[in-house]
Amino acid sequence: MNLSRIVAHWAEMTPARCAIHYQGVDQTYADLWRRIEAVTALLAGRFAVRAGERIAYLGLNHPDFIAFLMAAARLGAIAVPLNMRLASAELAAILRDAGARFLLCDEAMGGAGAAAAAAAGVPLEPAAQLAAAAAPAGPAAALPGHDGMPVLLVYTSGTTGRPKGALHTQANLLWNIAAAQAAQDITSRDHLLNALPMFHVGGLCIQFLPVLAAGGTTTLHARFDPGAWIADVARRRPTLSLLVPATLKAIIDHPDWPQADLSSLRFVNTGSSTVPRSLIDAVQARGVPVSQVYGATETGPVSIVLRPEDGFAHPGSTGKPALHVEVRLVKADGTDAATGETGEIWVRGPNVIAGYWNDPDNPAFAGGWFHSGDLAYRDAQGFHWVVGRSKDMIISGGENIYPAELENILADCPAIAECAVIGEDDPRWGEVAVAVVVRKPGQHLTAEAVAGLFDGRIARYKHPRRVVFVDALPKTALGKVQKAQLRTQLAGG
Repeated sequence: MNLSRIVAHWAEMTPARCAIHYQGVDQTYADLWRRIEAVTALLAGRFAVRAGERIAYLGLNHPDFIAFLMAAARLGAIAVPLNMRLASAELAAILRDAGARFLLCDEAMGGAGAAAAAAAGVPLEPAAQLAAAAAPAGPAAALPGHDGMPVLLVYTSGTTGRPKGALHTQANLLWNIAAAQAAQDITSRDHLLNALPMFHVGGLCIQFLPVLAAGGTTTLHARFDPGAWIADVARRRPTLSLLVPATLKAIIDHPDWPQADLSSLRFVNTGSSTVPRSLIDAVQARGVPVSQVYGATETGPVSIVLRPEDGFAHPGSTGKPALHVEVRLVKADGTDAATGETGEIWVRGPNVIAGYWNDPDNPAFAGGWFHSGDLAYRDAQGFHWVVGRSKDMIISGGENIYPAELENILADCPAIAECAVIGEDDPRWGEVAVAVVVRKPGQHLTAEAVAGLFDGRIARYKHPRRVVFVDALPKTALGKVQKAQLRTQLAGG
């Protein structure tokens, strides 16, 4: 089985059905398969790509990236999608670490791509060659790619340090597709509106590949824009969409949100970081359930899932283990956490990668389980509730403080645009919580008013001992706050 068969099958069964709608143009499954054949011929011929070689891509969302990925799968090569928000020096470091043969770069990212390729000593090629490639005449030659081979090397967002390369096999992606389809009841009748970047497993693997494998349709945006998302929900009538908290908040804050026509949506999926309850409530108040996926770059990412029908009854929960996935919550002493107790999330399953590129002995994969570093508890009904990362947990006077609990309270304040809670060394308590707040434009929120938000809502020892106002929070491409960078900024300020 080769990953590209998910397109070849539907190109044979429903050739005229739209696979991807992009910038006003429908690309049918037959069209997409012809593009895959053309790009395969280009990579095998002009670039002489061989099995196991790493080939990098930098650009906005585009159907040609899918042709590129599927062509890599057919050749047994490894696609390396690069994060557009990284600096050229960071991109160069990834190119060197991956040992990339070349970098395909679109026009929008030309400057950063050229600088990164030059610094890494990697040939730079225009991504426009993919669109110009011609399909080969006659029957295709036998190709070496199969499901046991690695196909996707995705570098983590680096929220806690240097990005690590998560190496996914074709089988990892196929198992993740099965888990995602089961969690979201995805069928060929579904229509996805996808605006998240596909250089990340969230934008690629939670809904896009599962919808493609089911024979459904995707309306693809080059990049996220809240107004465009709202307009296309009304115009294109999608049945599902995936939004991370940062993009979900941007949509809810958009002036068109109150009149947005959401009637076509079966549900909205979210995840990637702790989701404020106020965002969930704002969507569900419109009659659209909010489901969740918990996972990581290393896990496919589908690991723990809140199905759409559970959204109203368990808002804020990440749900239960996905199909074929095992989950443990493990305490610091190595024992399993009981119901209601907090433990680190460990994940095992066929969608979980075997390890990191160039780092085979990383302890995150000890004992056959991926040790996520995230903390959660399981309630009496088996639903999981993520409370934060172990490295972010604050221990104050011997008591544990989970930043997500405080951040949810801050997120409810209408004068706050965004926020984060971090720990700060304290001579008396060991650590104390610090609230870092970005005011909404025109708001004159004081530190005293922020501190008052916690009165009567959580125990006094959890309250932030300091409030810091900033203009913006450092974030990854998917809107996760980079707390390590934030701590460094505050320590230097």
